[in-house]
Amino acid sequence: MEKNLFEVYRTSQLQSPSLIVGWQTRDIGKIGSKVTNFLKEKLGGLEVGEVKPLGFFPLGGAVFKDDLIQIPESKFWACEKNNLLIFKSNGPKYEWYKFLNTVLDFAEYHCKAKELYTVSGTVSSIAHTTPRRILTVSNQSQFQEGLRSYGLEDMDWEGPPAISSCLLWVAQRRGIPGASLWPEVPFYLATKEDPEAIKLSLSFLDRRFNLDLDLGELDLEIRRQNEKIAQLREENSEVNECIGILERGLSLGEDEQMKLAKEVSELLEKRGD
Repeated sequence: MEKNLFEVYRTSQLQSPSLIVGWQTRDIGKIGSKVTNFLKEKLGGLEVGEVKPLGFFPLGGAVFKDDLIQIPESKFWACEKNNLLIFKSNGPKYEWYKFLNTVLDFAEYHCKAKELYTVSGTVSSIAHTTPRRILTVSNQSQFQEGLRSYGLEDMDWEGPPAISSCLLWVAQRRGIPGASLWPEVPFYLATKEDPEAIKLSLSFLDRRFNLDLDLGELDLEIRRQNEKIAQLREENSEVNECIGILERGLSLGEDEQMKLAKEVSELLEKRGD
């Protein structure tokens, strides 16, 4: 363990907590960042440490946007009352394996974390009115079996491994059970917030850890977003037809997908989402 790669701000009172990880890089539906923010704010999370950026991000973590310097956030919060350790971070640019081991070094040796969950969205060709699913991948079959009792479904994935999958692999080598949660996000909401998928993720965590969360504010966001898209459907027959096709479980062509995503994105930007 290389202790110089992370910094401990304070000693927590956690007792073998569960680690919940959200990524801000390629954050489909803003699920990773929104779920972790909601938990640490509502559960009174205390900032307890961070992974130092040097060696993992360009220029030691500094990037420029609109002439302003921005530092990637790779921080831990302890929700002591609920025995949860929250980690939110950008995905590292370099040294993935060392970075992920550093995350687990902090969680395991400093906080004695017993298990982990990552939360990310997966793009789906469903309509926003279609009931969502949470798809899962686990690094232990017994752990995966336990998640099915919550209505979560196994995920089949063909393609390059995501950082969450890499973290599960690293955790498996260390004997830490874990699962990545992949709530479905309609492709035309992928670059925006998807409050329905955010609420679905939080609802699972609420049941899993008996958090007694009040998710009423998300119900309001869901209603507002649905009303805006419903108005767009009334104003734009092509959009209405495309969403109708998705609601019937059919697929759209590439051009239709791009047009629908563009129209919805412009709508939500113009009207404040």
